[in-house]
Amino acid sequence: MKNTIPRPEHPRPGFYRENWVNLNGPWEFYNDLSASGYDRALYKAEKFSDTIVVPFCPESKLSGIGYVDFMTSVWYARTIRMTREQLHQRVLLHFGACDYRTEVYVNGEKAGEHVGGFVSFTIDITARLHEGDNRLTVHAADDVRTGLQPGGKQSREYYSHHCDYTRTTGIWQTVWLEFVPQTYLKEVRVNATDLSGTVRLQIRLNRYTPNARLRIQAKYNGAVAADVTYPLDGTLTQREFAVTPVKLWNPGDAHLYDATYTLLIDGKPVDTVQSYFGIRRIDIDGYKVRINGKSVFQRLILDQGFYPDGIYTAPSDEALQQDIRLSMALGFNGARLHQKVFEERFLYHADRLGYLVWGEFPSFGLRTSLPEALHAVLPEWLESVDRDYNHPCIIGWCPYNETWDDVNGKRQIDTVISAVYQATKAADSTRPVIDTSGNYHTKATDIYDVHDYEQDTAIFSERYKKHAQGEFFNTFPTRQKYDGVSPYMVSEYGGIKWNGEIADDDVRKAWGYGNAPKTQKEFEERFCGLAAALLQAPNIMGFCYTQLTDVEQEQNGLYFYDRSPKFPAEMSEKMRAAVAAEAAIEKE
Repeated sequence: MKNTIPRPEHPRPGFYRENWVNLNGPWEFYNDLSASGYDRALYKAEKFSDTIVVPFCPESKLSGIGYVDFMTSVWYARTIRMTREQLHQRVLLHFGACDYRTEVYVNGEKAGEHVGGFVSFTIDITARLHEGDNRLTVHAADDVRTGLQPGGKQSREYYSHHCDYTRTTGIWQTVWLEFVPQTYLKEVRVNATDLSGTVRLQIRLNRYTPNARLRIQAKYNGAVAADVTYPLDGTLTQREFAVTPVKLWNPGDAHLYDATYTLLIDGKPVDTVQSYFGIRRIDIDGYKVRINGKSVFQRLILDQGFYPDGIYTAPSDEALQQDIRLSMALGFNGARLHQKVFEERFLYHADRLGYLVWGEFPSFGLRTSLPEALHAVLPEWLESVDRDYNHPCIIGWCPYNETWDDVNGKRQIDTVISAVYQATKAADSTRPVIDTSGNYHTKATDIYDVHDYEQDTAIFSERYKKHAQGEFFNTFPTRQKYDGVSPYMVSEYGGIKWNGEIADDDVRKAWGYGNAPKTQKEFEERFCGLAAALLQAPNIMGFCYTQLTDVEQEQNGLYFYDRSPKFPAEMSEKMRAAVAAEAAIEKE
């Protein structure tokens, strides 16, 4: 029988237990337009009138709701049946993501809450459960118009416009139950940056238990690469082991090790987690960023992670893989995951395919200069860094993009952005961090980047030739200053509008940067010319082309919004060759 559960695959391939239940599918739903549901005790309600398909947000077609006006308060409910055997264990309720303030109730009693619309969270609901049917109720409060809530590319106006799109409210990633023993593995953080093959682990238990040990089994292509067992001293223990043979994770050549972590109490296995890891190191060497000692030009595409029928949520696991393959087919070796924390399965596929990824926080919508905005960024951002730390595909972090606060807020912006940069480096010292991408670097940044949407290839090329004479292009010289020695990247460029049959004067349906080419040939020449200018320029370590696909009215993707090709195969091959050409900085 065909599986009818939407998005049935396990959402965390890097931390998999066999004993889990997917809660995707039909849930009861209520759009609380008056935001009075708490006053009316809807957490105790026996029935909601509508039905929604989780994990798709209520704005999406796939949810079955398709309501695109502002929703500041929504309620979900469903029945979960517990057996006596299941209740002998701890029951963990996981959310891939729920936007924005989430409260969880079990049988009318509050079980937990979480603030943040983009990262995963877990609530232990064991104490609220009983044998048989239990009512699970979820409330999500969401308003991107406050200036104190990150929204990324979600429109803060009624309509989508320019580069802001349809909003996402409430649950938008998989919800699942997991059954674990009384003492269980809460986290295994992997530092695999030693190219000699030494892997360092940070093991976290939910509680201290005497006589606890961890067995670590690693395999490469099915053959044993390591098999060791260590005692665990408390709730947090650090250990290391060596693998043989040593195979490195490289761009486009992703060697991964399968890992099994078995928690032993008094010699008996009580918890087993399946995982994987890749060995790779990132170093900054002057203008170069080296991966495993080799200078790699980062040929990135801007990926917004929007889908016509699911909005924030990919309709299938295959759709996540397809976006990576579409990018690689045009010569790109990675992506800047723009203004969104992507789901872990996307990162899993990037890990498998050797696809480079920059992790970014959806900072748009925030009044960054306000001290209160720091509270809306830092906790959730550090949660995302912690969640995704183990993924070898992630080769950098970027907590902010284009902070446009007024000049009077400059001093406060510096303080806030620098604090987030320092916190990010403290959370992860193995990756470079861009403090804020595009137009307002503080003195604290590992890589200096600019956004440059110049469409004239002659002007563009001349601008970056000057790097050879030490004249580095700076988009906002009154707001930021390049030190002349750090790696330099053009992290947004291109954005060439090409909308096929859509009329240029239909602003709602066709928006892009600059004047659109009049013919496909003109598009090809502009695209290839811009790429060549950056690849041939000295002292540039990477670029990021805007963007992978069209999104709603923004028509500057290299594919249409439905992922169908915009250009004939012969033209696409010329574009691929232009992107994949050797870069000046890759020449040793």
